[in-house]
Amino acid sequence: MQVISDRVAYLKGLAEGLDVGEESKEGRLISAIIDVLGDVARALSELTLKHSELDEYVESIDEDLAELEEVLLDDESGEDDEEEDDEEDDDDEGYDGLIEYDCPHCGHTVYFDAETFDMQQDNVCPNCGKSIFTPENGANPEPKG
Repeated sequence: MQVISDRVAYLKGLAEGLDVGEESKEGRLISAIIDVLGDVARALSELTLKHSELDEYVESIDEDLAELEEVLLDDESGEDDEEEDDEEDDDDEGYDGLIEYDCPHCGHTVYFDAETFDMQQDNVCPNCGKSIFTPENGANPEPKG
């Protein structure tokens, strides 16, 4: 921007050196144009400075945002890990929405959906075809494990 200011100063000096005065109409016009060019050069210089400051500020915000995203993403992934740990704990406890029961006749492991299980139904072992829950074997299905 200094180049523009220098060129405006050169034009002003040239006009004075050529004795362009304010006595003639053309002289006043040229003098006014040079003054306007000087104002434009100063305004442009100020804008360039403010743009530079703004650019530095935006870079700073971008860096802060990147750090914040990193912290938040680490926290979110930590929460996911906790959820996975909870699911693994459920698996360790043997509960995954199924009731696991050993047939009292053949020992085959049978699985029942815990939400739809009905004790009033005749639950038959798919291996031996005999009724799993009879009064003789307690007829009390509980999750195994």
